[in-house]
Amino acid sequence: MARYIGPKSKIARKFKEPIYGPDKAYEKKNYPPGQHGQNKRRRKVSEYGIQLAEKQKAKYTYGILEKQFKNTFLKATSKKGITGEILLQLIEARLDNVVYRLGIAPTRNAARQLVSHRHITVNGKVVNIPSYELLQGDVVAVRERSKSLEVIQNNLSGRGSRFSWLEWDEPMLTGKFVNYPQREEIPENIKEQLIVELYSK
Repeated sequence: MARYIGPKSKIARKFKEPIYGPDKAYEKKNYPPGQHGQNKRRRKVSEYGIQLAEKQKAKYTYGILEKQFKNTFLKATSKKGITGEILLQLIEARLDNVVYRLGIAPTRNAARQLVSHRHITVNGKVVNIPSYELLQGDVVAVRERSKSLEVIQNNLSGRGSRFSWLEWDEPMLTGKFVNYPQREEIPENIKEQLIVELYSK
């Protein structure tokens, strides 16, 4: 499947925040890209432009292309509750995102690769679809013959903070998707209501 493989710092500068994590290049040039840089006068952004930028930021943050993102939004609208929050919950339940959140991979792109290369199992079965949607209670694990891979061992040795909606079993190298996270538990700086307004036009 196609995905963005261009310069990440440029995208981070476009949205004026390090959406891909710590970025020295962004810190050095934390202004919009372009040959005129910070000296360029920019027109006032319309309401539509602000909404579109928020959607684009969410897509780049989670590494999702337009068709998948819109399908996820349509699924969110069919469920009871606040559409914007449900949208983020469904995205957080993607297998590649959970592999990243569990600390098995350092980035979402790396998590996609681990899933695509069949290193990850869900409830004991190999799943190689990064967009696979997990359900509450699903168990995500590193495939038995992949546990000794140096890249996975290195990632797990430097695991950072844990998330309340996930459980991790260190000896077994398994994680459990306990429940969908509440909005305040999701650390991403995304104004989901703007995305809802955009798609509602």
